[in-house]
Amino acid sequence: MTSGESFYGGIPVFRGFTSLMDPALYAPLPDDWSIGVADIVDSTKAIAAQRYKAVNMAGAAVIAAVTNALEGREFPFVFGGDGASFAVAPSDIAPAREALAATATWVREDLDLKMRVALVPVGAIRAQGLDVRVARFGPSANLSYAMFSGGGLAWADAAMKRGEFAVNEAPAGTQPDLSGLSCRFEVIPAARGLILSVLVMPARGADPAAFRKVIEDIIHLVERSPDGGRPVPAQGPPLKWPPQGLDFEARTKRGGPLLARRARVLAYTLFVYLIMRLDLNVGGFVPNVYKRQVVENSDFRKYDDGLRMILDCTPQLERALSDRLAAAARDGIVHYGLYQQDAAMMTCFTPSALRSDHVHFIDGARGGYASAATALKAMMA
Repeated sequence: MTSGESFYGGIPVFRGFTSLMDPALYAPLPDDWSIGVADIVDSTKAIAAQRYKAVNMAGAAVIAAVTNALEGREFPFVFGGDGASFAVAPSDIAPAREALAATATWVREDLDLKMRVALVPVGAIRAQGLDVRVARFGPSANLSYAMFSGGGLAWADAAMKRGEFAVNEAPAGTQPDLSGLSCRFEVIPAARGLILSVLVMPARGADPAAFRKVIEDIIHLVERSPDGGRPVPAQGPPLKWPPQGLDFEARTKRGGPLLARRARVLAYTLFVYLIMRLDLNVGGFVPNVYKRQVVENSDFRKYDDGLRMILDCTPQLERALSDRLAAAARDGIVHYGLYQQDAAMMTCFTPSALRSDHVHFIDGARGGYASAATALKAMMA
């Protein structure tokens, strides 16, 4: 690999989420990299039709497809609920483009949703006077998640929505490699009162120091709550059989009619359910270790030019967060969206259950990030 291609792996991992806004943690992406962006068109309408799981599955599919296309090579990405963003080195742009095109086709054909996708050169972003800087946050010793700053990701997303840098869908019937993508866990009921989706973006022209202070205040409020507001219980999320996400997982599989794929997934998930329920160690797989890693690896807070969190919190904490954000909005520092619901949900990407770096994407189970984004847009209007 060239020095540019090994760039992401060379960024030190930081552990304390309270350090999130420290600019020293972020390194500028090389000029010859590209930003991939994807989102669901009319996700608000899909959410209103209670298609929460399909929307989340589409967003996670982008990350699974690109990861598999890159044969497991490490690259920075972020899950956004109804979409995803990522960055790739020059040698990985072609396979990433193919993965995006195939995923858009699969989302339309198998999930009955429309996904727009784009690949934006970092050079085009810097030509706008913006930047893309990336850090690595380690929620546990098992893995790290990318965090993005500089305004470039938000610009790339807006450019995609204007129809710029578009990646066209692959031919009908093209299916991406979605190996490892699943949604076997049940929704996770709120334990402390409510599940709160939080989305905070800087207002246009806001003072960066003032915005940093608001984000740090929000994080400190959350950190004082039990388990930092983590919505996944210590014993892991609920697991039932047949799983709620059976049909979605069947649609991620390649080969044969859907009915046969459903039958295979049904049989395999029964096998997994029995192992987990009976706590059986099988072929190096230890259920209790895996469940602990699921909790530790849950991706419930992140930063991609704005703060995103899915919190299990008390009404008192929700009011404290709302009051702080409302004051910052009045001062012209932030735009924000909050959305309350009674449960969270999890979509999983587990290339190997024997490795510790499986990823578990968290969103609200009744609207989540997409509904928080709707509230944020209403504030900006």
